[in-house]
Amino acid sequence: MDKPLARPHTGSHDLDVPAALQTFMSSAWAPSPLPSGRRVPGYDALAGRRARLSARFPGERLVLPAGVLKVRSNDCDYRFRPHSAYAWLTGLTGEDQAGHVLVLEPAGAEGHEAVLYVRPRSARDTDEFYRDRRYGEFWVGRRPDLGEAAELTGVAARDLDDLAKLAAGPRPQARVLSGLDARVDGLFDRGPRSAAEPDRDAELGTYLAELRLVKDDWEVGQLQLAVDHTAAGFEDVVRALPTALRHPRGERWLEGVFQTRARAEGNGTGYETIAASGEHACVLHWIRNDGRLDPERLLLLDAGVETDTLYTADVTRTLPLSGRFSPVQRQVYRLVLDAQDAGIAALRPGARFRDFHRAAMTVIAEGLYDWGVLRVTPEEALAPDSGLYRRYTLCSSGHMLGLDVHDCAKARASAYLDGVLAAGQVLTVEPGLYLQPDDETLPLELRGIGVRIEDDLVITEDGARLMSDGLPRDPDAVEEWMGTLLDGGRRAV
Repeated sequence: MDKPLARPHTGSHDLDVPAALQTFMSSAWAPSPLPSGRRVPGYDALAGRRARLSARFPGERLVLPAGVLKVRSNDCDYRFRPHSAYAWLTGLTGEDQAGHVLVLEPAGAEGHEAVLYVRPRSARDTDEFYRDRRYGEFWVGRRPDLGEAAELTGVAARDLDDLAKLAAGPRPQARVLSGLDARVDGLFDRGPRSAAEPDRDAELGTYLAELRLVKDDWEVGQLQLAVDHTAAGFEDVVRALPTALRHPRGERWLEGVFQTRARAEGNGTGYETIAASGEHACVLHWIRNDGRLDPERLLLLDAGVETDTLYTADVTRTLPLSGRFSPVQRQVYRLVLDAQDAGIAALRPGARFRDFHRAAMTVIAEGLYDWGVLRVTPEEALAPDSGLYRRYTLCSSGHMLGLDVHDCAKARASAYLDGVLAAGQVLTVEPGLYLQPDDETLPLELRGIGVRIEDDLVITEDGARLMSDGLPRDPDAVEEWMGTLLDGGRRAV
């Protein structure tokens, strides 16, 4: 029995389609297959990743949605990015993955059979391909048919409409990576669970996060690519300073400059760009970016390019908008850099994850004490029952990095925050000082200065490699770098 034709997603202002036009539109189209032999990037690692997941949950059905489109305004959706776990297991990263679902179906001694439930290519015998604003090929672009999807991924592909039939059959209870697709959440039986039992769906998300803690060589290569593109974006921003300094929303101008690089080289930015000048730099996640630039102040730029494979960089530099640090700006910057150097020196396999933060904060506390800002000793300020230095640092000094900017966040503390570092892990080291403009514990000359220096590092067999060393960190090197870039055009001041 043929399935009924789905009602296309149309707008209230779309033109009616007469029967004659429908007949005309459904005929005389030449075949247009994708080139054969194509594979998703990172194809060789995908089966092994799914096998590791399969081994952890024998005999259980595992359901992993890509996620769904979300409305931004009326009939306009936000850009779609598939969930990181789905991308990691399938290699599919495009906007055409909205609504798709990966299912690992128990297959006896064979572990699991992986099946992709995808929306087939828009058929030319319906009106979807030219009328449907959300999924029609003439509206949003071509997507693979079932055979092409299977060839790209090495995974069997079935019609998305068959997912409901699977869920209705006499099959095992499921674990669902929930919260991504309400339709899928409601389809599958999770089975009875007492209050004392762990959340089965949460366990799936936790294990997937922990699987991704250590990156393989291909993943590290993608992260390095993201970092390299990010370095180019920072250079673009410096070159754009003369124009941005003249604009009433100079922060937003610089955000746009970086976004241009991110979209040209990759999927876009891995997170909302922070372009914070002056006292805005004291706001940890300043993304309004609506401020004017003052050449006497600093710019804190926290930005990262996300590759087409969805791996993101996360780099921060604090730059003097005049091209030169003032003495007090250099004082604050130097302390943060010394703290970062101490944190980086603590990175090695077998070290505790928290060690680099403690090393960085020890330097910060000692510096604040030497300045007379901290009225207690560094030892007292650093004590677990005190933490008084945190008035000026606010947050942790780094995090894991990968497909998500704050990668593997659902991992257990024992495997992440309280765990030990291992070769192949990629993380940021990003101490900062945020000296609020209204903080009366600070001398006037320090108020309103925010400095963060953030770099991406991969743990190696004997230490750590600085992936973002293409961007200078030393204040003298920063000034020289900025001067070279600005001399290529026109000086900021």
